Amino acid sequence: MFRRLFWFAAGASTGVWATVKVNRAVRRLTPGGLAATAADRATELGARARRFALDVRTGMTEREAELGEALGIEPAAGPAQLPGQRPQIAVTRHPHNQSYNQKEGH
Repeated sequence: MFRRLFWFAAGASTGVWATVKVNRAVRRLTPGGLAATAADRATELGARARRFALDVRTGMTEREAELGEALGIEPAAGPAQLPGQRPQIAVTRHPHNQSYNQKEGH
């Protein structure tokens, strides 16, 4: 009696497990599921690439400082920039410079 009950429970649990696995696979293979998986992987890849670039920039800065010390070169004085931030260029105009249209009086 217990033997039959054991095999019945084992078969039922195996059936439930297989059904759940098949349903997950079917959901994953639908167009929406494939798109979601691709989007997740692309986001993850972008994050890894960003972390890699940040590590490279940090290493570059450290190595540049080491080389500057070894060569006796002072680091350039300027505003500190965050990693990945482009340098700001200040543009000033001379008060006597006018555009082409202003010279012509248009």
